[in-house]
Amino acid sequence: MSVDTNTAPTSINELAPKMELKGTVKRLELYGAFVDIGIGQDALLHISQLGKPNVRNVEDVVKAGEQVTVYVLKVDKQGGRVALSLVKPPDVTWDDLKEGVSVSGTVVRVENFGVFVDIGAERPGMIHVSEMGSGYVKSPSDVVSVGDTVEARIIKINRKKRQIDMSMKPASEAVAAVMPDEPEEDLPTAMELALRQAMGGDIEKRSRREKRNRDRRERQVREREDILSRTLREHSK
Repeated sequence: MSVDTNTAPTSINELAPKMELKGTVKRLELYGAFVDIGIGQDALLHISQLGKPNVRNVEDVVKAGEQVTVYVLKVDKQGGRVALSLVKPPDVTWDDLKEGVSVSGTVVRVENFGVFVDIGAERPGMIHVSEMGSGYVKSPSDVVSVGDTVEARIIKINRKKRQIDMSMKPASEAVAAVMPDEPEEDLPTAMELALRQAMGGDIEKRSRREKRNRDRRERQVREREDILSRTLREHSK
């Protein structure tokens, strides 16, 4: 949200997240810079919001007296604090994302297990191949291609891992458990423990099989994370 200089905010009450502003760097600190954005009080541009990774010296990025374009990150009107960023915020923030909400986006990557879709959020959402149609879908490329615009619905959000799972199925058919977030191991019951003692050999074989299954699930999760990371790097270029 860009702001016309003729109608630029003059008080903290006129500020809103995502607002684009012009400002002047007033002073530098170890943890960031304070910027005059014309509201009668300086706003904080934290070192983590300078748009570059692993910044050690704020002065390497901005200097006192410099004119900068900043974006409003957070506004605490009651506390009189404003947080800024040099990085343009995504159109859709994590607070905007809700399970069950329908979204429109562009396919940015196709894999054999599903597709990644840019919905204007910090990270692309993923549609698993099992969520790409009411019937059986053999390959995602049979349904969509890179650059296609698709309509989908958010079925699962993992804010901790920054993952968005979506579905192209009707609401009545969508299943939230697209892929496991973390491998889980069921704890044995007392009856199962007794059976293990009585059926030592068979239980050992079953345990080895369960371990292989867990290893496979862990490998799938790692592969998904690696592909998503590469997708984000390529998409940001």
